[in-house]
Amino acid sequence: MSQPTTSQTPQPVTLVRAIGRWSLAALVINSIIGSGIFGLPDDIIRRVGASAPWAYAIAALGMGLIMASFAEVASQFREAGGPYLYARVTFGRFAGVQMGWFAYLVRITSAAANANLFVVYLAQFWPNANAPASRSAILIVLIGLFALINVRGVKTGARVSDAFAVIKVLPIVLFAGAGLWFVGANIHVGASHAPGTEWLQAVLALVFAFGGFEAAMMPMGEVKDPRRDAPFALFTGLAIVALVYLAVQLVVMGAITDPAAFDRPEVRDRPVAEAARVFMGATGAVLISVLVLCSTYGNLSLQFLAAPRLLFAFGEQGDFPRGLAAVHPRFRTPYVAVLVHATLVCAFAIFGSFIWNAILSAVARLVTYSIVCAAVPVLRRRHPDAPRLRLPGGWLVPGFGLAFCAVLVTQMETAHAWIAGAVAASAVVNWLYARRRRAA
Repeated sequence: MSQPTTSQTPQPVTLVRAIGRWSLAALVINSIIGSGIFGLPDDIIRRVGASAPWAYAIAALGMGLIMASFAEVASQFREAGGPYLYARVTFGRFAGVQMGWFAYLVRITSAAANANLFVVYLAQFWPNANAPASRSAILIVLIGLFALINVRGVKTGARVSDAFAVIKVLPIVLFAGAGLWFVGANIHVGASHAPGTEWLQAVLALVFAFGGFEAAMMPMGEVKDPRRDAPFALFTGLAIVALVYLAVQLVVMGAITDPAAFDRPEVRDRPVAEAARVFMGATGAVLISVLVLCSTYGNLSLQFLAAPRLLFAFGEQGDFPRGLAAVHPRFRTPYVAVLVHATLVCAFAIFGSFIWNAILSAVARLVTYSIVCAAVPVLRRRHPDAPRLRLPGGWLVPGFGLAFCAVLVTQMETAHAWIAGAVAASAVVNWLYARRRRAA
């Protein structure tokens, strides 16, 4: 008597939802706090003088509008992709491909810029680090290590990001606390007679310092409860970062009271380290340099957790080769996307520079923010009863967020506009390829 045969359809390997709300909040903090806070205080003081803290408040308010729009949109999605997925679902495949290119350009260039900066600060302790051969070897080892960690598991990658979020924030908090204790009486916040263009430039610089949070929205396919956790992580992260940034700025203003000092090269390049030198001596300056290394390293850990999920989403939706959506059968991670991302970041870091990568990142970020703000009213009208976070005030929050982005666009230089145009044209070619592939 023959045995009955049964056929079973193999189940596809899927991503595991292992990121909780506090891990997601750590991702937001880690993605924002990079190297900007260690170099910006002197620039803001030179532009608006003693009113610098007000520039932080304006930038935090503007970014709060944009992050609130992200929170409402992100609360409606449970898949990986972040801004790329939001634009694709809301405005169609063409907009999704455009968003994907700009969002991924931000991720590559910001990761490469952080890697470049890591080597620059490492050279303070090892002068040969900037030699061409040594620099390339350091970048390959640094980026390869993150690729290995994130191929082996999302939990490992999230724990590394959590650890470096604490490592970054805790020393900054200690610096701010000690600094406010020693120089509190010297802090003077006053009025500024700077022209409006200087205020716009100051806020523009701070907006980019507050940027990067969108990277934490990309691994939604591995977040336990995206609808509740995304808004919590965004608002918690913004509050912590705003307080940290403001405290650091006040300490710098209190420690370095001579306005002419901000024109000296050492203060212009390392304002926070030089402020630490005032009340902590040479040891404090060295400590801040180590902190910058930890900060850039931690930011890279976030990049490698979040950015490959965007490539994964591209492949999953069929806009890029579907091989990018491959999931490792043992580790259940998007290993092909991780390895491709590591290769691209390594190439940009080795053949580019910090400034070159930072400019590209800044230009691309404005596009992603604008499209997400514009998606809020469209999704509300299309899905009025969807379970999600609902922002108060109707369309005012996303409307003001979009206006805030529009004002920043007016500050772009001609070279930035040409770069944005080239990226948009490349995205059009990608869209034509994807449409033809789908038709075939």
